[in-house]
Amino acid sequence: MKRNLFSAIMLTIVTLLFFSGVYTFVVWGIAQVAPNKGKGEIIEANGKKYYANIGQLFNDDKYFYSRPSAVGYNAAGSGGSNKGPSNNEYLGQVKARIDTFLVHNPEIDKSEIPIDLVTASGSGLDPNISPKAATVQIKRIAAIRKIPSEKLTKLIADQTERPLFGLFGPEKINVLKLNLALDNLN
Repeated sequence: MKRNLFSAIMLTIVTLLFFSGVYTFVVWGIAQVAPNKGKGEIIEANGKKYYANIGQLFNDDKYFYSRPSAVGYNAAGSGGSNKGPSNNEYLGQVKARIDTFLVHNPEIDKSEIPIDLVTASGSGLDPNISPKAATVQIKRIAAIRKIPSEKLTKLIADQTERPLFGLFGPEKINVLKLNLALDNLN
């Protein structure tokens, strides 16, 4: 028994040292070679500072809508709704988001609405939408801003971020960057 107890204590000490020291230092070191040295990407526009890696609320019809947030876009309390697809309250929220989207985009069929426009991400703070989610909003924005659809299609293509190394993750568009670029078109 003494041997097992000693082994358990040694394993605890080694694990504690590894995860509180070595692992932390390795992650910090990797962050130092990343863009912005592991800090958030800050964008300054119109005299204001925005964090590009945290979801921002865009629900004005002249902008591309952002992904819904389960935490009201509050970065202090990141988290999902934790409600499953069989939860009636959750289904009601998604239905309300679909109905709202259709009111503002009447030319779009319900089946064309991408899921990322009506469901929140696991963190509730996803700053990105899919290219399809941006494309489905072109008609509304073109009509309001009186911009040719082709110009908006090109803007979406220019703002689309490809998967890491062409393999990891889906194509995505940062909504804040997209909407700032949209404002610069006018």
